[in-house]
Amino acid sequence: MKSKMTIADVAKAAGVSSSAVSYALNGKPGVSEKTRDKVLQVAEQMGWKPNSAAKALSDASTHSIGLILTYDTDVLSVESYTMELIAGLTAVFEAQGYSLLLRSSSNRQHEVSIMKEWIATGAVDALLMLNVELSDPRVALLKQYPKFPVLMLCSVEMSDGMTALSDNEKGAAHLIVDYCYELGHRHIARVAGPEMMGHTFVRDNAFLDETSELNLRYNCLHTDYSPAAGRRSVERLLSLPNPPTAIVCDNDVMALAAIRTARRLGFKVPEDLSIISWDDSFMCEINEPSVTALNRNVVGRGKRAARMLIDMAEGRPVDSYVEDDYELIFRDSSGPIDPKE
Repeated sequence: MKSKMTIADVAKAAGVSSSAVSYALNGKPGVSEKTRDKVLQVAEQMGWKPNSAAKALSDASTHSIGLILTYDTDVLSVESYTMELIAGLTAVFEAQGYSLLLRSSSNRQHEVSIMKEWIATGAVDALLMLNVELSDPRVALLKQYPKFPVLMLCSVEMSDGMTALSDNEKGAAHLIVDYCYELGHRHIARVAGPEMMGHTFVRDNAFLDETSELNLRYNCLHTDYSPAAGRRSVERLLSLPNPPTAIVCDNDVMALAAIRTARRLGFKVPEDLSIISWDDSFMCEINEPSVTALNRNVVGRGKRAARMLIDMAEGRPVDSYVEDDYELIFRDSSGPIDPKE
């Protein structure tokens, strides 16, 4: 009777070659994602463990931090937040001798498979997780590996006890709503991100609380962050019998689309309609009119996340942290309005 299972055993059970199993288990190119997922699943079911030499290699530090991006291509291609975050991450990683291992994913289940692969092979020393969702399958997976270093970019309440780097979403919502109120707006709308996103959920509740406190009318439509979705949402809002006089968009590209759509429909910005972006960017500065936006120092946030991840990878204790580094940048897309309107 065999004393231990081998790669050949896994290959036979999976119906693939031994080389395919080796590529899959070690996170190397040369096999399709479908084959990789199948091999990882079979290996897990069979309880396969690497030999001592391979285990020693997998336990060694790679000085790599993993990040998986699961975005629609149309969204990622115009998504300034993620690019600024990566700029901050890589600035610190390069200085400290670390690298960012970046993978793209088509969906959450594919992302879970990549995470399993990284954990099984020791391909990364720590993992950064973005866009935490309600009932997120990634959280369920990572809870099975409590010793694996993971930093979640989400509110602490959404992290299920894992280490998180969070924005003060509630404070930012209060700042924006109060600003609109001071300008005389009594009907505010929001073009938000996907409902299943944790940060959208937190913002939804924060905006509801703030607008209710001030007895304001409030509408909210959820989108996928794309310019097209932003345009359609603004068309719906401005076709209401009593349209809002201020619209807050959850990212910069939707805010830019909102301005163009409003003008096409005959609304003057900001005379008839104020538009505010939750995310600031270079595009907000150079647009005509320039866009009032919430600057959250995303590059700085990336740098803080990188330092936290390195500490976690090197075994130092790291506590969750809530950032208050945000500022509303007043530009030309917002202005006062008669409260009677």
